[in-house]
Amino acid sequence: MSERPKDVPFRDGPRDECGVFGVYAPGRDVARLAYFGLYALQHRGQESTGIATCEGGHITTLRELGLVSQVFDEEKLRALSGDMAIGHVRYSTTGGGAWENAQPVWRDDGRELALAHNGNLTNAVELYKELTEAGIKLRGTSDSEIIAALLSKRAGEGNDWIEDAVAEVMPRLQGAFSTVVMTKHAVVAFRDPNGVRPLALGKIKPADGQDECFVVASESCAFDIIGAKLIREVQPGELVSLTEGGLVMKQVTKADRPAHCVFEHIYFSRPDTRLENRVLQQVRGRMGELLAEEAPVEADLVISVPDSGNPAANGFARASGLPKDDGLIKNRYVQRTFIQPGQELRKHGLRMKFNPLPEIVAGKRIVVVDDSIVRGNTTRQIISMLRDAGAKEVHLRISSPPIRHPCHYGVDMSTREEMIAHDRSEQEVADELGADSLAYLSIEAVYEAVGTPRERHCEACFTGDYPLGDPEAANGKFALEDIAVVPAAR
Repeated sequence: MSERPKDVPFRDGPRDECGVFGVYAPGRDVARLAYFGLYALQHRGQESTGIATCEGGHITTLRELGLVSQVFDEEKLRALSGDMAIGHVRYSTTGGGAWENAQPVWRDDGRELALAHNGNLTNAVELYKELTEAGIKLRGTSDSEIIAALLSKRAGEGNDWIEDAVAEVMPRLQGAFSTVVMTKHAVVAFRDPNGVRPLALGKIKPADGQDECFVVASESCAFDIIGAKLIREVQPGELVSLTEGGLVMKQVTKADRPAHCVFEHIYFSRPDTRLENRVLQQVRGRMGELLAEEAPVEADLVISVPDSGNPAANGFARASGLPKDDGLIKNRYVQRTFIQPGQELRKHGLRMKFNPLPEIVAGKRIVVVDDSIVRGNTTRQIISMLRDAGAKEVHLRISSPPIRHPCHYGVDMSTREEMIAHDRSEQEVADELGADSLAYLSIEAVYEAVGTPRERHCEACFTGDYPLGDPEAANGKFALEDIAVVPAAR
């Protein structure tokens, strides 16, 4: 795996992935719809964001580093007019966080288009070399630009050329790719044949006198904020085209089995998102209930690691009969910062995000519920802070199995050696973290809560069973930087 550049900060826990959005809605303010859709998807990526619109056959793209609310204002949104739009929020999983890798990607290698992508191509290096050897220049080092270039260079006639291009290119892509692409005539969404990353289709109220309009997004929570209604999820291997003629759906390719990322149910997707016909707030609450049944503990109080641990903590408290309170207060205004705290303040750095309440936890046996542990640095500090605040005992309960393997399908999850559960027993992890006890939710209980068969999902981060082929063939996050003809600025 390629070395991480020194200026890329480590984060404990799974890194968010990316979020995509697309809408075809003549007569509506599509840039504003995209803005609010991306605002709802901000949890999926905080490094960069962008929106592309099309008006009169001209595609305009604006993308910058930063959060949705930092990049866009009224003036910029007014400049992005048209009948259709796509948008993206990014956390880098292939290629670094430089501006060159922000999305939507714009290409014109024969056909003009803009593209946004969530996932990881495991054959990105092979495709990159093929394109560059053919004389096609790539500005950045993301696998998303590779998809855009493959589609853009494909010749075709008619306004629906992009549908044929997608059908031709999809079988060549290996890995995970939930993608939206916009041409001068259509917004097209497509999902990899295993359906690793989520992608939803919705309907939005049209402008007066217009035909019905449609929208796609990584999660259904993006529909709620703009008044759209969820129709269904885009199927694995399916192409959905939003055009002046309405909605076109085509099954382009199929895999032996679906491999939906089960971690979307546990952590990544927002709790108000509906995924595989279940609202995730309820799914995660059920995980907490099952965790209490599998790993009961004599304690006085249940607290969560906010916010992602809240639903499971509620479920744990319900099933155990223990009271629940807010023992950790989260500063919800903490965002990415490059300002270092200095030596004197460094040991208090985590208090930028969490602060324990001695009045709640002092003298009590505490059950701390969280959804996952990856490297363990944050968890270790939280346990230490709770003990400093007077907690008598700290029992850790995790509403997922131990994460022991990296993800190659669109999540930056650290290397295997960095994972605290790698080659350690439950007791060894508890000792390492300073907890009085530790228990994880079993994989069987996860699927009982999810409510869909285990064989429909990818659980490689827990089991090491990679459903999309040999993980050793996958590219490291910075593999394209290593071979780039013109490396992206860092």
